[in-house]
Amino acid sequence: MAIKAKHQRLVLLVIALVVLVAAGLLAAWALRNQASYFYVPSEIVANPPRPDRAVRLGGMVEKGSLKTEPDGVTIAFVVQDGKARVPVMFRGIVPSLFVEGSGVVAEGRLGADGTFVADNLLAKHDENYVPREMRDMTSQQARQVVAETK
Repeated sequence: MAIKAKHQRLVLLVIALVVLVAAGLLAAWALRNQASYFYVPSEIVANPPRPDRAVRLGGMVEKGSLKTEPDGVTIAFVVQDGKARVPVMFRGIVPSLFVEGSGVVAEGRLGADGTFVADNLLAKHDENYVPREMRDMTSQQARQVVAETK
């Protein structure tokens, strides 16, 4: 007994939907440990993540907390959000915008001792950022330069 064309299309549609849902579930299951959660210091202090979980810690670099270790490539500093403080260790090249009092996002893991060990630092500039080349220009000169580049 042959299946009508209308029913064949319906069966193919159902099979395609099942395959699509299965692919989505498989992708979500495979990436479950790769997600990087974002925390601010008060959240990480109140509810610390597991030591093996990759997370991002965002906040402000506390003024006076930046210290370079004797090896010259490791730095220690404190990230704070006004409510809590988290010590951070980072070994590597520091972004040029990374300074005390600026925003930072550190990617890494929370150590057993409560120190955040960062693998990567992302420095954030403020909303008043001006490129170095345009810092000494008046606003009229800056508008002229921008108009010329269009």
